[in-house]
Amino acid sequence: MRLAAGERRAVAWSFAWFFCLLASYYILRPVRDEMGVAGGVKNLPWLFTATFLVMLVAVPAFGALVARLARRIFIPVVYHFFALNILAFWVALRYADPAVVARVFFVWISVFNLFAVSVFWSFMADVFSSEQGKRLFGFIAAGGSAGALLGPLLTVAIVGLVGPANLLIVAAVLLEAAVFCAQRLEFGERRPGAEERVGGSWIAGLVMVFRSPYLAGIALWVFGLSIAGTFLYLQQADIVSHASADPAVRTRIFATIDLTVGLLTLVVQFLATAKLIERYGVGRAAALLPLVFAVGFLVLAAWPVLAVVVAFQALQRTANFALSNPALQLLYTVLPREEKYKAKNAIDLLVFRGSDALSATMFSGLRGLGLDAMATSLLVVPVAAACVVLSLGLGRIQERRAAVNHS
Repeated sequence: MRLAAGERRAVAWSFAWFFCLLASYYILRPVRDEMGVAGGVKNLPWLFTATFLVMLVAVPAFGALVARLARRIFIPVVYHFFALNILAFWVALRYADPAVVARVFFVWISVFNLFAVSVFWSFMADVFSSEQGKRLFGFIAAGGSAGALLGPLLTVAIVGLVGPANLLIVAAVLLEAAVFCAQRLEFGERRPGAEERVGGSWIAGLVMVFRSPYLAGIALWVFGLSIAGTFLYLQQADIVSHASADPAVRTRIFATIDLTVGLLTLVVQFLATAKLIERYGVGRAAALLPLVFAVGFLVLAAWPVLAVVVAFQALQRTANFALSNPALQLLYTVLPREEKYKAKNAIDLLVFRGSDALSATMFSGLRGLGLDAMATSLLVVPVAAACVVLSLGLGRIQERRAAVNHS
């Protein structure tokens, strides 16, 4: 990674912010996955639909917050709110009906993850240019990967001793540490735009997506890959639920997947992400994830077993975090400021979770019609292939816009 003058401090705090954020989430993620299985695999499609309905309320609320408050205020507010939520769940797990809490927690963490990460990358796209992003986003993303590595390590090490519920306290502390890093980045660097309101209306993000072919293309890319990811997640839940009836064993399986992904991603991000994106471009980097989905579902159709689904999950998430997600974030660096927060948030949350809800319903319906793992896997292959082509087109547009902005 090449650092220009004045970038070192900003990159260090960005790295630390993403590290704490994903460490918090990846402590919660195995708990969520276990709660999803414990709540009944058959209920997962309904949980995805409930998540989308929550997003329909959350996205306009966030749009109104962004329009009225300066960046230095609304980012800490969002993270403090989620930290308080985590503590509330910790109390609920001790005193409320576990089955009900499990379902609510599954929905909540799906909202939390997308919101928290979307806000982080909106800030990155706001303060770094396209040229900087190509050099720096891989390393900054490695901070998240390191956090994603710490989370599963802590989970595997202590879940048997303290139980899943007490992991939430650790996650809340790490989320507050992320707020501290965000504020140090904002105030210590005196980043431009800290005191400015983004302005606009609460629904502007959705309007922007419909009006801009470029944003609509990004939304379609996210939509297609979300369908692929949801089908894989539901295949995984079904296979894991048949592999063991022990909640601790299932939690360890999910944590082991996270640990493997963290290790692989961290190596690629430190050694190769910046070089690969600079050499091959944004479009080809974004195309890696749908390519992995296309090949992976072909293999899963032939061998729908635990070892295959674990390897597939590890590979596709590594491809996503190491290359395709940094490339996706680079697509936003060439946009006006309001689009970076509002349109990006609408795509990251509403489009992503909307496709989750739709694909979960489709998966349940296809299984209800008698289609097995092979048939449902093969249906995703053409969707992933179409996303490969779309990635290349979006990459070309991004490069042209970046050249215009730079000139």
